[in-house]
Amino acid sequence: MSASTPLRGGPVRTVLRMRARPGREEEFVAAWRLAAAQISRAPGNLRQELMRSRTEERWFAIASDWTDEEAAAAFGRSSARENLTESLRELREDAAREVFTVLEQVPGRQVGQEQQQPAPADHGAVRVDISTSVAPGQEESFERAYLVVASRVGGRGGSLREELLHDPETGRFHIFAEWESAEGFRQWVEDPAHLADSAALARWLSVDFQRVVYQLRERPAVGAGDPGTWQFVPGAVRVDTSTSVAPGEEEEFVRAYRAAASRAAREDGHLREELLHDPETGRFHIVAEWEDEQRFRQRVEDPAVDGPLARWLSADSRCRVLPIRQRPVVQAHGAAPAPARTPAAPAARAPLATAPVLPVPQVPAAATTAGPEVLVVGAGPAGMTHALELARRGVRVRLVDKRAEASTQADKAIGIHCRTMEIWERQGIVAQAIDAGSWLHGQTVHVNGVQTYETDWSGLEELPYAHLGLPQYETERLLAGALAGAGVRVERGVELLTFGQDVDGVTAVLGTAHGEEVVRTQYLVGCDGAHSTVRSGLGLTFEGGLSMFPQLFMLGDVDLDWDMPSGHLLRFVRIEEDGAFTGMLVCVPLKGRNRYRVATMAPQRFIDAVGTGVVPAGFWQEYDPPVLGDIQEVVDELGPAGTTASNLRWSSIFRIKHGIVDRYRDGRVFVAGDAAHLHPPAGGQGMNTGIQDAWNLGWKLALAVRGLAAEGLLDSYEAERRPAGRAIVDRAVNLAFTDEIDMDDAKAQFLLEMQMTMNYAGSPLVGESVAGAVDGPEPGYRAPDVTGLRRFGVAHELRLFDLLRSTRSALLLYADAGVGEEGFLQLEKFADAARTAAAGELDVHLVVSPDAVVPAALGLGVHRDTGGAYRTAYGVDGVAAHVVRPDGHVGFRSLPASLPAVLEHLALVFA
Repeated sequence: MSASTPLRGGPVRTVLRMRARPGREEEFVAAWRLAAAQISRAPGNLRQELMRSRTEERWFAIASDWTDEEAAAAFGRSSARENLTESLRELREDAAREVFTVLEQVPGRQVGQEQQQPAPADHGAVRVDISTSVAPGQEESFERAYLVVASRVGGRGGSLREELLHDPETGRFHIFAEWESAEGFRQWVEDPAHLADSAALARWLSVDFQRVVYQLRERPAVGAGDPGTWQFVPGAVRVDTSTSVAPGEEEEFVRAYRAAASRAAREDGHLREELLHDPETGRFHIVAEWEDEQRFRQRVEDPAVDGPLARWLSADSRCRVLPIRQRPVVQAHGAAPAPARTPAAPAARAPLATAPVLPVPQVPAAATTAGPEVLVVGAGPAGMTHALELARRGVRVRLVDKRAEASTQADKAIGIHCRTMEIWERQGIVAQAIDAGSWLHGQTVHVNGVQTYETDWSGLEELPYAHLGLPQYETERLLAGALAGAGVRVERGVELLTFGQDVDGVTAVLGTAHGEEVVRTQYLVGCDGAHSTVRSGLGLTFEGGLSMFPQLFMLGDVDLDWDMPSGHLLRFVRIEEDGAFTGMLVCVPLKGRNRYRVATMAPQRFIDAVGTGVVPAGFWQEYDPPVLGDIQEVVDELGPAGTTASNLRWSSIFRIKHGIVDRYRDGRVFVAGDAAHLHPPAGGQGMNTGIQDAWNLGWKLALAVRGLAAEGLLDSYEAERRPAGRAIVDRAVNLAFTDEIDMDDAKAQFLLEMQMTMNYAGSPLVGESVAGAVDGPEPGYRAPDVTGLRRFGVAHELRLFDLLRSTRSALLLYADAGVGEEGFLQLEKFADAARTAAAGELDVHLVVSPDAVVPAALGLGVHRDTGGAYRTAYGVDGVAAHVVRPDGHVGFRSLPASLPAVLEHLALVFA
């Protein structure tokens, strides 16, 4: 037997060396003991040691062993780490930290004692709960698809068993699977082969998808034999009883659970159960199986039941009963976990490419550049949009990008959504975009060679602009020109190396052609794309449904000699009889005859060449570009017969792992665009969503820089944009991996895809004061444009958007013929009070009905609603008020107009 045993699972040891202040050594030890008690409960902590130098008694070493580097890194970002640092700060003079990978352990040998071998690092078996919603009428199709996927997945590298549950209260289905380890599950789920295995379920696992990994803590030796032999009992139910357990009570709870489980095993109808632990929430779950729900109900109504667990189940407990719909028979690999064992380490997460958030660099004042008020990293569409919005509001902004040159050919993002066109109108570049692009008139879908859908997007006159096709390099050219006009130059070849923040600002270290530069700024905004240094530095993690799987895409700019509807976005998909989605070709028309940007899943030989394996969240990697023949192969396979591709101008193969980060903000640092969310290359969702991020954050951050933002205003960025981003990620994945036409109303679907109906209705920043049911845009929704407004002295009609073009918020007041002179004078005072509350950052416009009599000396700009379009669009009568934010969304509506209500809303925005 070898004297040394390599440790598996990647344990690491952190060593923190500290020198205590003279005479305070004992205080130092006592403070460490208090902090260590909390650290011992941190996920992944194995042990801690405090050591003292024998030659210099003021020097101490704090050693902590962790299950893996991710657990150590997670602790580094936790409140426990802050508590340790804070408790020792006044007691020490110097400190240094190092992280070591534990390669081997050599056990000691003592005479007369048997040598003990170290136990290998074991993350333990886990239960994975994958839940999703299924539309009414699709349940049978979903279950058939589930059985197909289960037959493919069963027995794969660590998969032990699973079952399909249904929650009758929520309608959600739960795939409840057991794996040998969290690491084995992670390796499987991040392998691109997973996508092929799960293709039949793709349409359900792409939207409204959730996944939770539980540690399997206990499986009492009761019930119907070995888990691998469990049979499906018709009518059986799973009962999930969860509760919180206070820190320090975990062992006592587990002992009480064992006693309760032994009692339950003797109950009529009880089949089996297990104790799970959710490391994310800290909750314990008792997941039991009963022959039917009635027997379970009879048991829980017995007042003597659960005696040992009463103290925990009487407070914060929840219970769900889930009928078992399917239990596939699979070949389990590996032994089932032991019935009772030491609490396992937390489920391992995908490794992150880390760029450490350092303490604020201590550098001489002369070495620090007099910085901007905001530093924006990344000069793609999102970064340029954000910098432009800050510059338009007078904020000193610096925009850097590590790319030495601007893009001149690549066109990954093509579609410019209608909502983005409205933003560009406000920024003054919409006319240039129209000249450079081409209109997209509709969409046509073919499934398995048969046209299944065609819609024309014309006839939507209520939209100021239609859907435009424009390559991303043109988008960046237009935005760069607007930035130059605002006095901002894109600094290329400048890379963010690291950064740190404190309560007063952010210190960033930039790498330039002339060496490193330290910059001090109030805020840092990371728009630095898929390989975001800002995202990595903050330690943000990606979340998602199907969007967590890495895929390999192929893009190309080619001519296609076919007779297809002009100006239509074309989609060709292949769906197998079992529902598996096995092919996709999206063709977006570009300016020029028969010129298209094509996007498709890469052919199998590219997947074989790249290989599988695990890739980190937010992964984006380009490979050697495909040739014309590769694109022709996919066109032959999925496109109309006889179609020839020619004139390849540009192509790309890249691998991407979709998803959305868990946070959009950390203190004075923000992420936006691809740094926050990654999408498939279909529908232009990623670029347009990034522009919307920047548009939302821009006006808020400008107010904060000037000291005019209310407390909580910057928090609303994440509260508003992350839910929107999550919905759009799911939508984009659904668009890429299904036939997707899932709405009967073609107009409603188009408006959704164009982000025209995207809203912030759930935001804490929006609200209303209304009497009864009202029409018009709800709070958080886009404020619609209106035509036919007339103002004295202006010979032509005005649009409402003409009034909303400034960088400030707007108060829209309305009055009809029922308002007399005194009423108009009160509206004048209303406007003055609102302007004062908004620190002057509020424009006021009065819209009146055609027959209203307005006092001649009224100190408000008056616009007559000559055709009643405003009254209809905003659902107003009498006296009404709408606050429209700088981003064009309704922040507040008051019908009838109430000054106190409007002032209360403005207090949420302005300091």
